[in-house]
Order: sequence, then structure tokens, then C-alpha cells
Amino acid sequence: MAVMDEKRRAAEAALAHVTDGMTLGVGTGSTVEIFIDLLTEKMAADKMSLVCVPSSFATGHRLRAAGFRVECLTSISTLPLAIDGADEVDSHLALIKGGGAALLREKIIAEAAQEFIVIVDQGKLVSRLGVKMPVPVEVIPPALSLSLERIRELGGTPKVRQAHLKAGPVITDNGNFILDVTFPEITDASQLDSYLITIPGVLETGLFPHQASSVYVGTDSDVKRLVK
Repeated sequence: MAVMDEKRRAAEAALAHVTDGMTLGVGTGSTVEIFIDLLTEKMAADKMSLVCVPSSFATGHRLRAAGFRVECLTSISTLPLAIDGADEVDSHLALIKGGGAALLREKIIAEAAQEFIVIVDQGKLVSRLGVKMPVPVEVIPPALSLSLERIRELGGTPKVRQAHLKAGPVITDNGNFILDVTFPEITDASQLDSYLITIPGVLETGLFPHQASSVYVGTDSDVKRLVK
């Protein structure tokens, strides 16, 4: 319950950045679900009009059910604001994302946003990336074997993410596999991201080394804002 309160505090802080008439990028995950609930209340109370661009089918369905106008990524090149969660955040605001298998669309939205706000509970703060979470990597199916081999050559230990509700691997909204890769140490997230992207068949990684404009961290009593 305490973690849910922390997530809610972070989501409430980010809500203050949303203004009437804007086009808003909306991420994926449990903290974002809380944000959507709060955004729905704000829209009703303030009679706001918003266009939302979701990073996943799941988020899009939730937004439509709440009454928001939803646009797809193909029609949007620039966003004034995007709000999303993260699995890890280091002291430089570098992130690991992709626990919800939406990392490719999340990064497109993050790059399109003029301001990218991240909302997390304090348990997501780490001294360096990779301490708690592996690095998700989205790979097209024909490149699976090659990607596994090349990632091992980089010193990573990759595992194909398995679905919990069915036999077989997790399939992303884009029809691809997710590899969860453990590295002994990540000293340069930007460099590692660049190396991984050069592997044929790798579409995107869950390393977000520079995209975050700011991070709201919910604690047990308040919320802290981290900026670069």
C-alpha cells in the first residue's frame, strides 16, 4: 500500500503539467495507470479537452474507456509533453524502461516530446543502472539467434522473456520478442545502447540515457523532483 501511495504522489505532481487542449504522450505501466485515473478526474472536474498518444495497446484501451480522444503515433511527430514511468532511475536521470514490453513505442514518444516527465516510487532509484533490473531489448523474431550470440559477445546474459498467461515468449505490440539482458556492470548507458542498436534485428533497447527532462519521485511522505 505504501508503494501505491508513493506512485500516486508522483502521478499527482506530474498532473500539474497537463493543460487544456494539449496533445499528451502517455506511457505504460502501473504508475501510469494511476496517472490516467487522476487525469480522468481532472478532465471531468475542469472540463478539459485532451488528445492522448499512447505507448501501448493497453494504455490506448484504458484511455479510450475513460473518454479521451486517442491518436496513434503515426500521425504525431512532436508532443509538448509526455509522461511515463520507469523501472530504474540513476542519479543522472538515465533510465531503464520496458518492464511492460512497450519500450520501442515508449522511446518514440520520449524522443518526440519537448518535455518528458518520469513518475516513479522511491524504490526505482538506483546507484547505477542494472542493479535491480535487466535491460530489455526488442528483437525481430528472425534475428533471435544472432542477437543472443552478439549480446553474449558484449558481455551480457540474455534471456527471452516468457509470458505468464500462456506458453511461449512475450510478444510485443509490434509482433517481436523481448530479451532481458543482465550485464555485470553498466558504466556508460548511452554507449551500451548504441552498441546494442547496431546488432541486426535489434529494434530498440530499454536504456533511456538522456530522454528524461525531470523525474518525480514519490516517497512515504511527499514527492521530490529531480532535474538534470
